[in-house]
Amino acid sequence: MTMDEIIDFTAGLDGVLTLRPAPGDGTPEISWGDVFFYYAPDGTLPRTGQPFATVVTKDYPGDTTSRLDRPGAYRVNIAAGKEEFARRTGHDPASGRATVTAPGTAPGTDDAVIAHPVYGAAGWLAVVNPAGRTAEDVRELLCTAHQLARTRYERRARPGE
Repeated sequence: MTMDEIIDFTAGLDGVLTLRPAPGDGTPEISWGDVFFYYAPDGTLPRTGQPFATVVTKDYPGDTTSRLDRPGAYRVNIAAGKEEFARRTGHDPASGRATVTAPGTAPGTDDAVIAHPVYGAAGWLAVVNPAGRTAEDVRELLCTAHQLARTRYERRARPGE
């Protein structure tokens, strides 16, 4: 599964706004080359500014366990929610064990669903260099995250709430 396949799949979901920071657009340099997905059916960045998924192409400060400094490495990050996080890891994300991954799976393992190394406690999952073993998982998780984002958006859009 290539990065472009993930981007095309996610961008093709209903109401998705895809942001691709680049030089000259006012975004921080560290975000250049990464991709951020928001549920925004009106095409406007949501007030909360929280994406439901991202694709990152480099290590960030405090987030180096995925070893994205390798040539061609990238990680898809997905706000899968508490239930999906617990189903995939066997732990509640708020349990203090949010960095737990499948048995025998290190945080930088390619093609494995892992707890996000920084945002696991918020119910985020990640896959470094997804390929054949996780392609379907990634698509399912992206659809789950998209639906959760859509539900949040619709709840906030209701008058009086």
